[in-house]
Amino acid sequence: QVQLVESGGGLVQPGGSLRLSCAASGTILNIFNMGWYRQAPGKQRELVAQITSSDITNYADSVKGRFTISRDNAKNTLYLQMNSLKPEDTAVYFCNANQLRVPTVIAYWGQGTQVTVSS
Repeated sequence: QVQLVESGGGLVQPGGSLRLSCAASGTILNIFNMGWYRQAPGKQRELVAQITSSDITNYADSVKGRFTISRDNAKNTLYLQMNSLKPEDTAVYFCNANQLRVPTVIAYWGQGTQVTVSS
């Protein structure tokens, strides 16, 4: 089992910044990628950014150039630096980890952290 705990959400004005953190614990071997997803009211959950075990990153077009995903393996923590925030970034942000357990893949999710961008 893998436990994921997000933190760092809050209320910020348009143009501001926030950094989300996701602390992973438990049996964290064979996690081949981690990412951030978000879900706004009335919308489907969508991928925001993802990072592989080889540090290959992938971003949604809507956040490219503004958000940066990174991780600290020593601290088992995933980060999402969010700059130039817009009202449309308002959502609950979820941390995700995908673990290879042959022959299948197990997806783990955090409880989510609210990000509100408003003046």
